Amino acid sequence: MEPRLKQRYREEVAPALIEEFSFPNKMQAPRLVKIVINIGLGEALQDAKVLDAASLDISTITGQKPIITRARRSIANFKIREGNPIGVMVTMRGKQMWEFLDRLLNATLPRIRDFRGVSPKSFDGRGNFSLGVQEQLIFPEIDYDKIDRVRGMQINIVSTARTDEEGMRLLELLGMPFSKGT
Repeated sequence: MEPRLKQRYREEVAPALIEEFSFPNKMQAPRLVKIVINIGLGEALQDAKVLDAASLDISTITGQKPIITRARRSIANFKIREGNPIGVMVTMRGKQMWEFLDRLLNATLPRIRDFRGVSPKSFDGRGNFSLGVQEQLIFPEIDYDKIDRVRGMQINIVSTARTDEEGMRLLELLGMPFSKGT
């Protein structure tokens, strides 16, 4: 069965984008490519168990096994050597991506205390959106009693949009709650 949000994209969002931006071909309408979730773990240099805990958190949230990211170069000031494990990340595509985005928009973001919408300034100039989350506790899948410490994460939503305006309109039509002010 097709994910609910993907069906909505096909039936409502894509035709609206084609009409609004007057694309000559329906394949030019912006669509989602992937969602990447990253947790940076500087403290993993002292305690290797931190990687396991973060991996468990991210796999509970996404349903995928994360990969461990390693330092590309040595940085003496941070005591990082090339090849040291410094984070975990997951890349979601297809059905899992659509289901995660649906859960993010309808179950997770409304759980944030004093939530007034996400910043519309977090686009990269090419229609891709980045969202920083301060704690993993906002995800309903995470059990409060089983976490060792609160961790933030970066959620990157990659689309085929060519401009920030197209990317923002795509996410708006999918249900992303952008804040009205600055």
